[in-house]
Amino acid sequence: MRDILNFDQESYPFEMFSPVHILAIGTSILLIIFFYLGRNRLKGDLKEPARYILVGLLIFGEVSFQYWYYFNDRWDMIINLPFQLCSLSMYLCAIMLLTRSYRIFEISFFVSMTGAFVAILTPELFFGFPHFRFFQFFIAHIAIVLSCLYMVWIEGYRATYTSVFKSLAALNLLAFLVFLLNITIGANYMFLRHKPVNASPIDFLGPYPWYIFSLEAVAFILFSLLYLPFHYSKKKNYSRQY
Repeated sequence: MRDILNFDQESYPFEMFSPVHILAIGTSILLIIFFYLGRNRLKGDLKEPARYILVGLLIFGEVSFQYWYYFNDRWDMIINLPFQLCSLSMYLCAIMLLTRSYRIFEISFFVSMTGAFVAILTPELFFGFPHFRFFQFFIAHIAIVLSCLYMVWIEGYRATYTSVFKSLAALNLLAFLVFLLNITIGANYMFLRHKPVNASPIDFLGPYPWYIFSLEAVAFILFSLLYLPFHYSKKKNYSRQY
């Protein structure tokens, strides 16, 4: 057990799009499909248990990550403060689920869904199967995705096109504050000072600092794509009225 909690990357290497990574992606997609198929049942007696299970998974994702670093005497403020996008998303999603805040939903749905799903596809991950970090990473990120979908499929929340711009504004405000923190402590949260070490889509967006501006355009495109189901659902409901 202690072996899978260590920091020995050579014993547990992670390879992007390896069979186990493809399996993790496939499992994540299947969970989303099953979640959608079971949405009507979850609206009944299972609604509250599902909500608290998701909150528990989000808390587990953050607490276990922090404890893992502490357990190995590797905790460092330039790595472990919760200012990576997915760490922020875990907090946002947990608060969203607990409070059912629509304002947090508007931001979290676009920011968290996009960040978590991209992370599942192209993770900044250095420990492969069956290391603890491998499981923690994918559990935390699929919990973020399912939390956002819970608010849509179970709670019935709907985003508007204005929500896209609210999310972009919130993301830029967060990025500005995190950038100031990065300069102060010498960190690279949200990859605002240099690209990820692992290969990632950011590699195709130009050198520093131009890739940051490219990411703005990518975020707008992805947020708009996420909004499309709401747009067509609204249009379909409108046509039914006439």
